[in-house]
Amino acid sequence: MDPIIIILIGTAVVLFCIIVLKLHAAISLLLAALFTALLTPPELIIAYATHSGMSESQALAFSQVSVGKRLATAFGNTSGKIGILIALASVIGTALMRSGGAERIIRGLLGLFGKKNTGVALLSGSFTLAIPVFFDTVFYLMIPLVKSASVRNPRKFGLYLMAIIAGGVMAHSLIPPTPGPLFVAEEIGIDLGAMIIGGLVVGAITVTAGYLYALWANRRWDLPMRDTPDISIEDLKQFSEKENRELPNIWLSLLPIILPILLITGNTFSNMLMEGNIVNILSTLGDANIALFISAIIAMILLWRQIKDTKAFKKYLTEALTSAGMIILITSAGGAFGQMLQQTGIGIKVGEMAANYQMALLPLAFIITAVVRSAQGSATVAMVTAIGVLSGVVTMGLKFHPVYIALAIGCGSKIFAWMNDSAFWIITKMSGMEIEETIKHFSYLLMVMALAGLAAVMVLSAVFPFA
Repeated sequence: MDPIIIILIGTAVVLFCIIVLKLHAAISLLLAALFTALLTPPELIIAYATHSGMSESQALAFSQVSVGKRLATAFGNTSGKIGILIALASVIGTALMRSGGAERIIRGLLGLFGKKNTGVALLSGSFTLAIPVFFDTVFYLMIPLVKSASVRNPRKFGLYLMAIIAGGVMAHSLIPPTPGPLFVAEEIGIDLGAMIIGGLVVGAITVTAGYLYALWANRRWDLPMRDTPDISIEDLKQFSEKENRELPNIWLSLLPIILPILLITGNTFSNMLMEGNIVNILSTLGDANIALFISAIIAMILLWRQIKDTKAFKKYLTEALTSAGMIILITSAGGAFGQMLQQTGIGIKVGEMAANYQMALLPLAFIITAVVRSAQGSATVAMVTAIGVLSGVVTMGLKFHPVYIALAIGCGSKIFAWMNDSAFWIITKMSGMEIEETIKHFSYLLMVMALAGLAAVMVLSAVFPFA
């Protein structure tokens, strides 16, 4: 069976289960993943495995693994990547909100940027943090600030939420040292300095476009701020009415957010610039799971210092972990669905189709990446697939610097984020949105930024070719 047909069937199953049958998202995604896996014949799995770097014997063995085991492995792979992070981030977020630390940070931001510029402050902060750190981690750390800021002006909850998404999401695909742009730059021999500069320029343009869309969308659609399992709106309002002396110190409040960023960033750049024992130490402390674990301990100390109530302390942590458990379940199910889609060999299929069409190179790079991203849910996989298709073309005497190819690929990896993307479910559940609302405030936002990025890349390549 053709991979495209399999993907259409899998997509139809998840939409039917969620929209028509009203099944829980985790059940719907697992059913769709099961249907997709059952419909994928061994020859497609072998082709996918070989394309992924397995030997012929390994690919054959992989194709003979049972559907149930492949599904469970895919579920476990996603959970292994994000499970601990989500649990710890939920603890950090709850501790910051329940202690009043998030409220104290927001007051500091309002004092620094002014109340009218809260959205810009969240946007620029998120963009800066996302350069060395994965978007998911940035979102976990910023969402408590969005909730605290929105208590003062609930009508701007959607704006503030989209601001941290817009600020954080593009750096993941445009600016090294995150894996996608780093891999693409290395594959086509682009200097990392050129990739970073190009990513910053195009990233600034896309972030601006995203913020303009956020302003428009916030006026068009009223996104209500809802209670989430970790904290209610009423509890947040109580903190907004407190005086500064009743809230924790601003530097102690900032520490659970700043420390993991410093540790992760230090690890990233030490691997690039240093060697020896210091690298090993930073590698351990800078692992995202360890960094957030340290941060969670600090956040729990902050919470205990503020409430000093054993019963309430246990209650808040239990609520945080209960909320995290559901998010991990749904996100892992979405990751399993995405991996089953990848195993159909959709990346190979798109590459073959692209070879049959003569198109302008930059739009072609964008479209290939966008199709693979929409089909299987991973931005990094989409970028790796696209550069695999185009790497031979890049060496054929371009009229512009190859960095523009890499940037077009990065922008293409942001269309279209939906239910097969783990970030879609993380944002939906941690912000309290419905699925339709997430599409408007996340999926459409990414589409606007991606298209603005492609336009910017094409203009820049014409005006400043640097060939």
